[in-house]
Parts: sequence; structure tokens; C-alpha cells
Amino acid sequence: MEYDDNASLDTSDVQDARSGGGFGGGFGGRGVAFGGGGLGVVGVVIYLIVSLAGGGGGSSGANVLDRLGQDGQPATVDNAKVSSECKTGHDANQKLECAVVADIDSIQDYWERELPKLARRYERVPTVWFSGQVQTACGAADSGSGPFYCPADQRVYIDLSFYDSIETEFKTAGGLFVDAYVLAHEYGHHVQHLIGMEDRVGTDKGPNSASVRLELQADCYAGVWAKHATEPGPNGERPLVTSITEQDIDNALAVAAHIGDDWIQKNLGSGRVDQNSFTHGTGAQRRTWFSMGYRTGEPLRCNTFAARDLG
Repeated sequence: MEYDDNASLDTSDVQDARSGGGFGGGFGGRGVAFGGGGLGVVGVVIYLIVSLAGGGGGSSGANVLDRLGQDGQPATVDNAKVSSECKTGHDANQKLECAVVADIDSIQDYWERELPKLARRYERVPTVWFSGQVQTACGAADSGSGPFYCPADQRVYIDLSFYDSIETEFKTAGGLFVDAYVLAHEYGHHVQHLIGMEDRVGTDKGPNSASVRLELQADCYAGVWAKHATEPGPNGERPLVTSITEQDIDNALAVAAHIGDDWIQKNLGSGRVDQNSFTHGTGAQRRTWFSMGYRTGEPLRCNTFAARDLG
């Protein structure tokens, strides 16, 4: 995956809440958590995934509270370093964190153009970079929670150091496009929030649950963005992403296979696959729906809620 060296990056869609705003952590990643509009569902989903992965639950002690502002958002946001170092696509090709900035720009630019075609206005929202722990309007979370979207405050959250787990825990290759897939999945949840799909999800779990359908639809939306990421804009503008290779797609599909409920339960949990506790779908299903989005490039083909067979 490569970016246009001469493109300008917009860092305003990033809120760097890490200590000192410094660069740290590697890249890779998995899209694992979606919040349902309040602490209850978010806490359950995050706790489930973290428990399966062998981590701890969300934290809410003094260490977290020290990082909060009055409105429940990170108390300290300092974009000075990322703004000074991530100015162009050339920077994105050289620095991994600048690549994340470029991914966020590209994903939101696409939905800003596309969603009005579906009679909805897209609202840009930031991605919060945190380190260790963070408090959100959906409750407290830590880095073990993985990347997630909180609909209550309409923000994507990610501890960038979590990306290291792609190769160490999930035993597959990462890379720039895998990083982008993770973020595109989370912004897919934001799209769902805007069009009202989130309202269909309660606390149910299982292979055909609304939770699974929501996650698979977000995977499909990620594939849709990827299909269009390298295309010129509506007025012929050069795309920010200039190249996505077949190897990039293969890597994303490999990651999708390893972030399904079945793989996580078998390899990072008890070793027993319990379909009744599924919240994200199997690895095969995640591959299928990402591929559906990438093959068709049509958001309307991502209606997992109408599908009889999820793959």
C-alpha cells in the first residue's frame, strides 16, 4: 500500500491523547469492539473480547480518571507532534503513524462523498490515540480492548501499541493495509450509527445474532472503502492512496480469518469454540463479507441483516 507523496494530510481528525503526544508503538491490528450506545453493551463486548484474548477488563481507577476531562473525553490532547511530522503523503510513506493519519483521511473522504447517495449526511469524527487506558462516553477501556467505536461520543479509539499483536498473538502478517482495514472497520460502525443500523443490536449473542451481523457489515464496509480508495475523486482529484496490491488484500483476509470468534476462542481462549457466545462471526464469515465489499464496491450489498446465509 502506498500514498501520494504530494498529497496533503489533515491531522484534525486525530486526537492524540498519549502522554506527551509522542510517537510510539507499532502497527498491525484487529477490529474488535463496537459500542452499543451506552456503557452496558460496550462493557460487555469489550470485556468478552479481552477475556477471550487473555487480557484484563476495562479499568476505572485513579489512573484512568487522571486522563479524563470534564466531558468524559481525554483530558490531554496534544496534536503538535503529529501535526508537525505528518504533512504529506510522503510522510505517510515514511512514518507509520502518518500512514494512520492518511488512512483516516481517505476513509472519511470516501464516506463523505458516498453516504449522501444513500440519503444520509456523513459527519466526520476523530480517532483518539491513547496509551494504556482511556475513558469514553461508553465507559473505561484499556489497550487490551483493541480498537473500538463508541457511538455515545462518536469517536474511534485505538491504542497504537495494540497493533503489535497481529504478528505476536494473531500469528499473521500485518502491514499498512491491515492497519487501514482495522480503521475502516471501525469507521464502518460510525456509518452504521449514522444510518440507524446500530439500533438493531441488543445484548444477544450467537452465530445469527444482530451483533454478528453488525460486525460483518462493518467488515463489508471496510472492503467497499478499499475498492474505491485508489480511485480519483468526483472531479478527477488524485487519490490519497495510490496503490493497494493483491498481497495487501491477502494479508487483510488472513487477518480477518484470525479475528473471528472461532479462532480467538480456540487459540486465545479456553480452546473450546462456543457458537452461542459469538459476537463478531467466524473467520470465514469475516473474510466473506470483507470480500463482498471489496468485490462489489457497493454499500447496499453489505446488508447482512437481510442475509439468510452469513457464509
